[in-house]
Amino acid sequence: MAWLVGVLLSLALTLAGPVPMAVQAYDNPELLPGRQAAVIDLARVFTEPQRQSLNTELERFEAEQGWKIRVLTQYDRTPGLAVKEYWDLDETSLLVVADPRGGNLLNFNVGEALFALMPRTYWVELQTRFGNQFFVRDNGEDAAVLTAVHSVEGCLEQGGCQVVPGLPREQWLLTLAISLLGGLVVGFAAHPRRRGDTIAWTWVLLLSPLWVMLFGVLGLGPILTRTHDALPILCNSIGFLATATAAYLTHQLWEGRSEASGG
Repeated sequence: MAWLVGVLLSLALTLAGPVPMAVQAYDNPELLPGRQAAVIDLARVFTEPQRQSLNTELERFEAEQGWKIRVLTQYDRTPGLAVKEYWDLDETSLLVVADPRGGNLLNFNVGEALFALMPRTYWVELQTRFGNQFFVRDNGEDAAVLTAVHSVEGCLEQGGCQVVPGLPREQWLLTLAISLLGGLVVGFAAHPRRRGDTIAWTWVLLLSPLWVMLFGVLGLGPILTRTHDALPILCNSIGFLATATAAYLTHQLWEGRSEASGG
């Protein structure tokens, strides 16, 4: 799944450390425009109307909300550390850097004040969801940057987020698969062990930490924290009940055949 592959790729890049760059690339203030702008598009990711629109949007957002968001796209040339003084970045600032050379397009320099509203896990998810090569390939570098910026703006406007809003199809399919697995656990646990019983409630309760983790925490949790759409919740719940019923009936049928052949 593209979302899962993106997460694994990002973790691998994090463990591998930053990509080494030439020493002179760390501070090239001559690449910065003389006139202040919220967007510096050295890699030509945006069209000119896109750049102007995003620049106006970020300036208006700063004036209304007090948070400074800046965007830098780069490829073979980078102003490096010079952007910190150029934009006067502080604890209320977010610098979004789009650079495809590291494998993941997006990187974030996050001010400390932002961590109080969005934890580090939020920024990791934001990077892996919109900066991975599959999202960029399907939607373009401009859409990756714009979607990430708009996600941050939406979270700041509502006072913060613990997770990135929205449920990608790949992530929903993963939660559905986990819900189905939880249903299998319940179904096989529920088959009666004693003659005359219909459901082995003792075993269902005994294995409840496992199936509640699979269905409730990993199956429904990511949906409930990311979207208000009831459809994926309904689909996962139906899938959970269907696989539980199928597992229960399959075991009953298999046990009945075993008894018949034994008799």
